[in-house]
Order: sequence, then C-alpha cells, then structure tokens
Amino acid sequence: MLNRSLALAGVLLLTAVPAAVWAQGRPDPAALVAAQAEAMDELSFMDGEWRGSAWTLTPSGEKHAIIQTERVGPFLDGSIKVIEGRGYEEDGSIAFNAFAIISYDPTDGRYSMRSYAQGRSGDFVVTPTEEGFTWEIPAGPMTIRYEATVRDGTWTEVGDRIAPNQDPIRFFEMTLTREGDTDWPAAAAVAPE
Repeated sequence: MLNRSLALAGVLLLTAVPAAVWAQGRPDPAALVAAQAEAMDELSFMDGEWRGSAWTLTPSGEKHAIIQTERVGPFLDGSIKVIEGRGYEEDGSIAFNAFAIISYDPTDGRYSMRSYAQGRSGDFVVTPTEEGFTWEIPAGPMTIRYEATVRDGTWTEVGDRIAPNQDPIRFFEMTLTREGDTDWPAAAAVAPE
C-alpha cells in the first residue's frame, strides 16, 4: 500500500510541475525551498504571538466582541508560514478557531493560503502589500475581502463583504498587539530516539 501511495505521489508531482521546468532537468529541491523561503521573508512581520480585540457582525446585524489571538511562525526551513487564530469569549471559552498555511510558488510567483475554519476549508490568493497583505474569498456574486496592515507592533485587519453595485459592508475588524516571539510551530519536534 505504501509503495502505491509513493508511486501516486510521484505521478502527481510530475503532473504538477510545468513541462518547462522538467525540460531543464529535475528541479533542485534545495533551490525550490530557498526561493520559497526568500519570498516568505516578505511576510516575516507576521511572526510572533499577537493579542487584542476583535468584533464581527452577527446575522442580526449586531457587533459581537471577542478577544482575538494569533500565533504565526515559519516552518519547513522558512518555506511556509503557519498561522493559528483563536477568538475567546469573555468567559474564556473559544468562540472561533482557524488554522492556515501560507506558501509561495516560485513557478508562478504567487502566494496562496490554505485555510481551515468553522468546518470549512479553501485555497485563496494572498497578496503582500507595502504594510501587510490582502486575501479574498469568492462567494458567488459576492467577494469577502480581508485587508491587514501591520505597523509598529500593531496588526489591524478588516473584512468586508463586497457585492456588485453595492457599498462594501464591514463585518469584521481586529486590532492586535505583538506580544513577543514564538518558536511555534517548529519547537518540540519528535526526536529520532
């Protein structure tokens, strides 16, 4: 069974890499990781532990306030960024929990995020900006757009619902303060013995 899985993974890898890359010879994994890590340096401002306030609109249109935390760190020799977000109610219970991985593809020069939250998952384009990043979720005729700014130890992020021929509706906002470094997720790996 393992051999079949490895063979399938090899076939998938061969089909995922553009023919032009293979025409030049087998890609050097070290060079790919180095290119990814270099691109991920552009998002290093996110690394660390963050805490602050956030609110979201409920279906009835009321603002619901929570304490939001984020922990962000590099993984796989800095070639990806791993993120966990948690929202806490006043009593300390978890109201929201999300996990995401941001990566960079040197073949097309794009950043993408694989996100998991509230029983859903998806792949989304991430675009670095001068002081942060944006990302969008297509939702039928509507778009959910998040815009983050990180400046002087403060991470501000807003979420807007954008529908054709309508003004954007702000449904989310958070303001976090960087609390310090973290060795997550790379720390405490399982030792070989």
